[in-house]
Amino acid sequence: MLNLKKTMQGKDFLKLLDVSAQEIAELVDTAAGFKALKKAGIPHKYFEGKNIALIFEKSSTRTRCSFEVAGHDLGMHVTYLDAGSQLGKKESIPDTARVLSTMFDGIEYRGYGQEMVEELAKYASVPVWNGLTDEAHPTQILADFLTVKERFGTLEGIKYVYYGDARYNMGNSLMVGCAKMGMHFVVCSPKEYFPDQWLIDKCQEIAKETGAILEFIEDPEEAAKGANVLYTDVWVSMGEPDWIWAKRIRDLTPYRITQKLMDIAGPDAVFMHCLPAYHDKKTVVGKEVCEKFELDCLEVTDEVFEGPQSIVFQQAENRMHTIKAVMAATL
Repeated sequence: MLNLKKTMQGKDFLKLLDVSAQEIAELVDTAAGFKALKKAGIPHKYFEGKNIALIFEKSSTRTRCSFEVAGHDLGMHVTYLDAGSQLGKKESIPDTARVLSTMFDGIEYRGYGQEMVEELAKYASVPVWNGLTDEAHPTQILADFLTVKERFGTLEGIKYVYYGDARYNMGNSLMVGCAKMGMHFVVCSPKEYFPDQWLIDKCQEIAKETGAILEFIEDPEEAAKGANVLYTDVWVSMGEPDWIWAKRIRDLTPYRITQKLMDIAGPDAVFMHCLPAYHDKKTVVGKEVCEKFELDCLEVTDEVFEGPQSIVFQQAENRMHTIKAVMAATL
């Protein structure tokens, strides 16, 4: 049986700014322990009799499957609530939080504004976990860090380069996580796609204490030099208008991750992506967009995505193990 730390018991998991470096490290180590139990086929139903609610206002593959399988592995009963629930519509978020708290031992939320999950946590009397908002994606970063640690044996000093639009959940959360863990984090994009200045300032303050390095570089090849990880995400969210697609593609195509960038980083560097990825024309959206803009791919080439330096599916699997660690640490 794992020796579960109790320092986070009863706490919410909403954004990495709320979590200490020690807690992040403990969550990653706990996730590695759960992964070992899973691989060995050793049952770990430590939370039998617990019930959790999963609220999804945005569609999901990895997050939903990770929470459901993790919950079942831990012995919990899982209830899925989609956009048809009354949250914020016929029933206020405070009322929903208080109702669900009488029935469940933990609540996951995946949706839009960060204020939604923060308000849910404010009124809930059980732990609330952020499965993704527009501003933060903390469970993804834990999976990324577990994957990096499995590959390189450490997080400290790892040079992590994020290409593309860094103003939203992935850019924000990676910058905070890398600052807290003493890593070398680089945003590589045009200046207008850098994170908000207030968050940069906050992370620079954290970096002074941890020894982290934060850089903001517009030259893709310069950013790749000496990198351990080249990372990207989709450029545009579903439902955004065509003119935004056109602008982002025009602005960010020079920041597509290619084999040339991987070669600059070196043979030991890895490619990571939180998925889904538009690396070819095999999806409906990917085919439609690539044909409209006369492209073979968007944020990463198929050569890199399917190549030997890509560890995206190890990274995807680790979502489940790290989410299991979050639930076990906070329940």
